[in-house]
Amino acid sequence: MNVVFCSTIQIIAEPQNFTDLHCPHFFRFIETVSLHRQFFCVKKNCTFAKIEKKEVEKQKLYIETYGCQMNFADSEIVASILSGEYQMVTSEKEADLILVNTCSIRDNAEQRVFNRLNELLGLKKKKKHLLVGLIGCMAERLKDELLTKVKVDLVVGPDAYRSLPEMLKNKNILNINTLLSEIETYDDINPIRYDSNGISAFVSIMRGCNNFCSYCVVPYTRGRERSRKLSNIINEVQQLFEKGYKEVTLLGQNVNSYKSDDYNFSKLIGAVAQISPELRVRFATSHPKDLSEELLATMSQYTNICRSIHLPAQSGSSSVLDRMNRKYNRQWYLQRIDSIRKFMPDCAISTDIIAGFCDETEEEHQETLSLIQTVGFEYAFMFKYSMREGTAAHKKMKDDVPEEIKIRRLEEIIHLQQELSLQSNKRDVGKTFEVLVEGFSKRSNDFLFGRNSQNKVVIFPKGDSRKGEYVNVRITSCTAATLLGERV
Repeated sequence: MNVVFCSTIQIIAEPQNFTDLHCPHFFRFIETVSLHRQFFCVKKNCTFAKIEKKEVEKQKLYIETYGCQMNFADSEIVASILSGEYQMVTSEKEADLILVNTCSIRDNAEQRVFNRLNELLGLKKKKKHLLVGLIGCMAERLKDELLTKVKVDLVVGPDAYRSLPEMLKNKNILNINTLLSEIETYDDINPIRYDSNGISAFVSIMRGCNNFCSYCVVPYTRGRERSRKLSNIINEVQQLFEKGYKEVTLLGQNVNSYKSDDYNFSKLIGAVAQISPELRVRFATSHPKDLSEELLATMSQYTNICRSIHLPAQSGSSSVLDRMNRKYNRQWYLQRIDSIRKFMPDCAISTDIIAGFCDETEEEHQETLSLIQTVGFEYAFMFKYSMREGTAAHKKMKDDVPEEIKIRRLEEIIHLQQELSLQSNKRDVGKTFEVLVEGFSKRSNDFLFGRNSQNKVVIFPKGDSRKGEYVNVRITSCTAATLLGERV
């Protein structure tokens, strides 16, 4: 039997019966993948009426993201997966579906999410059809607790985002999926850059972690390491450049563990840099044990690979690093710093520091301060230790450093780092840097801001410069956080 379109009326709403279509013949309909209905006449050569499908208005999706850059990249993947049924909005008040992408690295991060969820769930009293879901690392770590205590509508872990459309379609049956995968990389998903400035983009190159640091939940919430195909990464970056993006940041829990076919991370970043000298390339985050001489040599060969390395130390004490299962000691870390400066004397180095890890003594704390002083980091992310359930530290150690001592040690670390950041910025006064303009300064539309290769924020008068341009700026003054200058 031949199925043909009839010719010429438009369905405004679903008919109660087929005679409502004013066609003398029998009709049937099918469901398309986009959930639009199409009606067909089953009589061959019928010319009475043509049925045109009516576009169904998409529902509205709002995503709120917490935590690391990987989470922000994942939110772009989720937006792409749901793009067939949902369009992105910028306010939770407009949304039919709210997804909160979460971080579990510290207790403080989780408490912020719980507080925010209570606010968002309050919107359901006004909008009965509103769905609120929690995705990401907290979903993987807490699972059933989120459904029973917080009472969100769905819980989805980082490796289960492909299941979201089906879960939303059958929301009364399936509302939780936190299965980890050994193969999922979302390699075929083209992320929707819904919250991008159009200049800088994150590109995930791998997922998961095999390091099992004793304080860290990442291997348990994101699974084991697996890398994307080189060709897909290159294609994604090429497309971004063709759309006008001027900077990409290659992301992974440990980017320098990347391995696909015969390519390691140093070969990958070299291949990305060759796409265009007008494209800046950054990466995050490196593990000191895997920071190779080959990578540093590759970075030194390409001027568009930014002179900035984030190298988390976590502690300056070898004994603490051993308890953390970091797989290197203080001496090894300092050797990595020496290698960076040998290949790239102008490279900025940043770090992560944890204050008050299990059994940390005052002497070990002083060793951390000593390491910070010796290296002279440009900036650092600094936190007091937060015990995470399920980690090796939780199973085998005691969180025995009193809270007031943790706070005092953290304050000492922050104070020292602020001094070092200011000293580093003062050394840049009088120098000229190429700055990629990202937009207007937060304080005034008369000034623009951007970053130099060393990842330092630079603010300068707008003039005739525009977002997306490379501008040479001479530094005239600074604060501990910002360089101030003028275009030259």
